[in-house]
Amino acid sequence: MRIANAVPADLPKLLAFREEAAAWLGELGTDQWRRPYPADRLLATIEAGVVFMVRDGEATAATITLTPDAEDGLWSDAELSEPSMFVNKLTVARTHAGQDLGGRLLDWAGDRAYRSGAAWLRLDAWTTNEPLQRYYLNHGFEHVRTVTEGGAVNGGPRVSGWLAQRPARVDAGHGLDDATLAPTPIIAV
Repeated sequence: MRIANAVPADLPKLLAFREEAAAWLGELGTDQWRRPYPADRLLATIEAGVVFMVRDGEATAATITLTPDAEDGLWSDAELSEPSMFVNKLTVARTHAGQDLGGRLLDWAGDRAYRSGAAWLRLDAWTTNEPLQRYYLNHGFEHVRTVTEGGAVNGGPRVSGWLAQRPARVDAGHGLDDATLAPTPIIAV
């Protein structure tokens, strides 16, 4: 499988991924991702070069957003002063489920974060999705805290405030053919 930067033409696939994931998550009893994500915001992240697609031949198998920009109101000033990369919108196509592709993407993201100069790979997960939280804990993340104050970028109250992190580290074992542009060095604020 090959990972590459997303391009604007990937926008419909990314929106469809989110709908597919929301339907599957609904079957599991969670309301995660029921509210549509604004297409213009997603397109802006594609154009910023922080969205990546995993392709298995002609099929799109997964996507991940990896950015040096934290969502407002989640991380403390002290945490934001540490060089970090943030995982968002990690989604695996149901056709590729059960292969730990999400775990491999997290390892790829940790390696890319390390090569960018980050000390931490951080994420925020759905506050009420305990199986997802356990998934991240099982992949080496440590729970930092849960933030419930504030609003979501797509409207309504904050629903994705379970914060976790793990050290950024070199990881060549993810097994993805990396065709992405070289990572940009990050500078802590």
